[in-house]
Amino acid sequence: MIRIGIVGCGRILNAHLQGYLQLRRLGIDNFRITALCARRLEDALMFRKRGEGPPPRPPVLDPATGDPLAAPHTYVSDIHDDVEVAVYTDYRDLIASGKVDAINDLTTLALHHQVGLAAIDAGLHLLSQKPLAISVRAAKKMVTAAKARGVTFGVFENVRQARGVRAMAWAVRQGLIGEPQISVMGFLGGLWSPDRVVAETPWRHKKLLGGGGGSIDIGVHQMHLQRYVVGEIAAVSAVARTFAPVRYLRDPQGNVLDQVQADVDDTFMATLQFERGAIGQLWWSWAGSPEEVSISGAPAIIGSKGVIRNGQIVTADGERLPLDETFEQEMTPAERERFFPLGLTDPCAIQNLDWLRAIECGADPETSGEEGLRDLACAFAILESSALGRTVTQQEVLDGAVDAYQRAIDEHYGLL
Repeated sequence: MIRIGIVGCGRILNAHLQGYLQLRRLGIDNFRITALCARRLEDALMFRKRGEGPPPRPPVLDPATGDPLAAPHTYVSDIHDDVEVAVYTDYRDLIASGKVDAINDLTTLALHHQVGLAAIDAGLHLLSQKPLAISVRAAKKMVTAAKARGVTFGVFENVRQARGVRAMAWAVRQGLIGEPQISVMGFLGGLWSPDRVVAETPWRHKKLLGGGGGSIDIGVHQMHLQRYVVGEIAAVSAVARTFAPVRYLRDPQGNVLDQVQADVDDTFMATLQFERGAIGQLWWSWAGSPEEVSISGAPAIIGSKGVIRNGQIVTADGERLPLDETFEQEMTPAERERFFPLGLTDPCAIQNLDWLRAIECGADPETSGEEGLRDLACAFAILESSALGRTVTQQEVLDGAVDAYQRAIDEHYGLL
């Protein structure tokens, strides 16, 4: 039995608990959530047992969006009611308690390396929320420590398990568009534009708490998709800007409740160079117009023998194949079980199961700590490139040879 301690009881916890609930409903019985930890006791009690504790927080997004932040409120007692769930307000006390074998770290980004390194040092398995850490140096320390300690270490990266992303990666590997040559994706403006506090979490706009703005929070998702579908990224050339230096929290009537001085980017444009010769273009902005501007047909990949765009595979001779239907009809039973084990389609459920199975066999999950480290290095390459005014390689960022942007973060956390 794998005893799990959850550190961090914010809104995103609902999505993860929903994933565990799906596993129990399918008969997966090799785990129990035995501890919850939050800085405020009432936040942990909010998730422990149905019918007890403070009322749930209101969602920051319409549940119809399907965003993980809008997942329905879920209690550990919905998943299982045969253990007494311990509650802590200090993650160090939880780790030292002897009540858990593994940690789900759902804390804010600035705490990831602190919680993670403490868990790894205690010999506990770890699944950390994305982005992996506050800086590349912090993430490298986690990866190195996990390997030395021999614990299972994964990063929660839900882009990987999205059906459309699985389908794109499958189509590329099947050679349906030939060799990838050009990839584009991204949005300018939209939900949090022109100046809303993103997800009502002010720390996302502070360098020492969020690392960067959209370049890090969204950039790791984009970089993961590009690395998974197109191939490894060799270098990045980018510009990042802060067009809305003041962000606002407003009530439903539009009245300003609070404001935050932003010292991280809200907009970036990046050009990617892939190891196999392809090029890519990424956009993102939390500024600009509330009316989203997108790249037509994106995410799109142009290959030597065809194109993937608008959910279609367009072959060299003009034939149009629906991507999802082609994927559904032609993937083998082995591929189906690998991509969607037990018929699961929810990324939280898939990743939780993958992590539990990895713990049992002494390996790392598909989205390993190493994968999270490389995603983070590519995302920080956006900011390092913008700071230096030149192209930077992923390896330069991984090695710490380029750290003009991150140095202040590493100094603050004593990582140099």
